Amino acid sequence: MDEDHGHDGFLDMGKADRSVWLMKCPVVVAKSWKNQPASSSSSSDSQPLAKVVFSLDPLKPDEPQFTMEMVGSETERIPKSYTLNMFKDFVPMCVFSETSQGAVAMEGKVEHKFDMKPHEENMEEYGRLCRERTNKSMIKNRQIQVIDNDRGVHMRPMPGMVGLISSNPKDKKKTMPVKQSDVKRTRRDRGELEDIMFKLFERQPNWTLKQLVQETDQPAQFLKEILNELCVYNKRGANQGTYELKPEYKKSAEDTADE
Repeated sequence: MDEDHGHDGFLDMGKADRSVWLMKCPVVVAKSWKNQPASSSSSSDSQPLAKVVFSLDPLKPDEPQFTMEMVGSETERIPKSYTLNMFKDFVPMCVFSETSQGAVAMEGKVEHKFDMKPHEENMEEYGRLCRERTNKSMIKNRQIQVIDNDRGVHMRPMPGMVGLISSNPKDKKKTMPVKQSDVKRTRRDRGELEDIMFKLFERQPNWTLKQLVQETDQPAQFLKEILNELCVYNKRGANQGTYELKPEYKKSAEDTADE
């Protein structure tokens, strides 16, 4: 097989049997790692991003504990210690890569899946970072532009508005309003939306999906993805049909409110 086979639909399976870990990490950690300078091709010059500590209780050999300690200069403003919650029951997955030349390779099979969250002693610091991100996301940079063209070219109806607005007074009764469900909503940045969600749950503990869609102006399906990660859904009881924060996030929100 020659060197160009990667461009012709061939898949490199050389690392197919390698075991890899899949980890879901907070937004602040992901951004910190992205800001790390690119490492040299030499493994001796590469700088580690974090250190994983494995602990095992002899009395509970089937319940290993994983923690992660952040390293590097880019991590000075974020919590240093994290807990890794391991999941064994998940859908089988594989990891693939693609080079800039289009060569595709299988990098391994996911053996362990982890959820990464700050240690209890770092919750206050993590809550502070969430508040800072929330405050920044609430600042709207509006701009006023003076239109010099007085021929009305820039005032033409936008696509989709033709037929809804009539200049004839007799046709005003026929104008059909645009339904809220038909409006195409634009997704926010995931981290920015999480900050807004925390702010809303500080205001009140329980929300329905419809209320959150109205408050955030986000697509319902995208909002459900965030809710499944941050919240629990009440199927019964006084708050039936509403979402509330998971205990680990609720504690951070309560600490924030007390301040």
